[in-house]
Amino acid sequence: MKILLADDEKTITVTLSDAIREKGHQVTVVYDGLSALKSLQEQHFDCLLLDLKMPGQDGMETMRQVKQFLPELPVVIITGYGTVDTALSAMKLGAYDYVQKPFYNEEILLILERIEKYLVVREEYSALQKSLDNQPQYGKLIGKSPRMVEIYQLIEKVASSDANILIEGESGTGKEMVAETIHEKSTRHNFSLIKMSCSVMPETLIESELFGYEKGAFTGALNQKTGRFELADKGTVFIDDIDDMTPNTQMKFLRVLQEHAFERVGGTQTIRVDIRTVAATKKNLLLMVKQNAFREDLFYRLNVVNIKLPPLRERGGDIPILISHFIQKYGKGKKYEVAPATLMALSNYSWPGNVRELENAVERAITMAGDSNILKKEELLKSPGVLIEGKDVVSLESFLKQCEADYLRKILSYTNGDKNEMCRLLSISRKTLWTKLKEFGIE
Repeated sequence: MKILLADDEKTITVTLSDAIREKGHQVTVVYDGLSALKSLQEQHFDCLLLDLKMPGQDGMETMRQVKQFLPELPVVIITGYGTVDTALSAMKLGAYDYVQKPFYNEEILLILERIEKYLVVREEYSALQKSLDNQPQYGKLIGKSPRMVEIYQLIEKVASSDANILIEGESGTGKEMVAETIHEKSTRHNFSLIKMSCSVMPETLIESELFGYEKGAFTGALNQKTGRFELADKGTVFIDDIDDMTPNTQMKFLRVLQEHAFERVGGTQTIRVDIRTVAATKKNLLLMVKQNAFREDLFYRLNVVNIKLPPLRERGGDIPILISHFIQKYGKGKKYEVAPATLMALSNYSWPGNVRELENAVERAITMAGDSNILKKEELLKSPGVLIEGKDVVSLESFLKQCEADYLRKILSYTNGDKNEMCRLLSISRKTLWTKLKEFGIE
């Protein structure tokens, strides 16, 4: 960054400017407020370090004037003992942060590091605002992070085939959007995409919804009903939350995948269909197979092509893009903005509800915005939990388990799955490692 340091104490300016230059930044030093204003009018700077007590025009008045013609410039206030109240007044005027003398140079360097990240986010968001009408989109999917680009490339390879596809991902990651994109790009796109979620259907209805039923098949079956498989003939059937499918229905579904044939509930006539199956799960199906909670033969029939959708917290850079998309979707033509500091907080939040939670947050913020075109942080980050610097708070036990699981995955990746090396690095027995991997569902 290019930094302007305004302070009349030369011992501070010499040592601090040296420390800042060692971090790769450029520093210009001035010794009073008027010189600082002149420099800012003549050159571009990314940040101003401003002492409050200087000869001539003091830092507070300099701060007021700076904010009049450079309202977005991050200003860090340097204040002496006894002037903290003044520094807080400067914060209300828009200062980014303040430090109190005496200070360690490392304090300033840490603040500068945060400002640098802030400026990167602000620049990215500014670019996104200028290209709202040119969104990075693939089919129904929005985003350009490396993880999503990999998903796009995989869909492009397999969409035109008839191979069965299993989509894995947390709730709210967009599994249904992936299924819609696959269907749109397939050779079956002129025929129906029929959807069904096993999680919203009572167990007793899943079978009749999928296979249909004959009149009189059971009490209340007053007319013949065509099932989802039959409706999807020549097209695609998408079955969400297949981990909630009952064992009896799993067995009958396997036959559909193997023979493309079935009978309606209460019927004897065999119905043949030409369908492509896309299934989705929010759970680890392979682990369910090992726990005898899901049929192994059905799992392998479905898992011809596996698409693992990343959670939103692992899609670096996609949050601003998604926000812009949802503003277009719910803004009714009005141009809404999100402050860079708010955008940074949104990027730091873990989004346990993933894209669905973000979409709801943007819709809520637009609804609550009234006549303003600024979406407020408190509406975008409204959560049943508590927020600390953009991080959602969970129980200590949950937090520690998440940390343990994340660390195990990193070690697994680092060792390329070498269990002996993992045990050596972690200083645990092979039995303990196996127990931990099983506990967290890590394959």
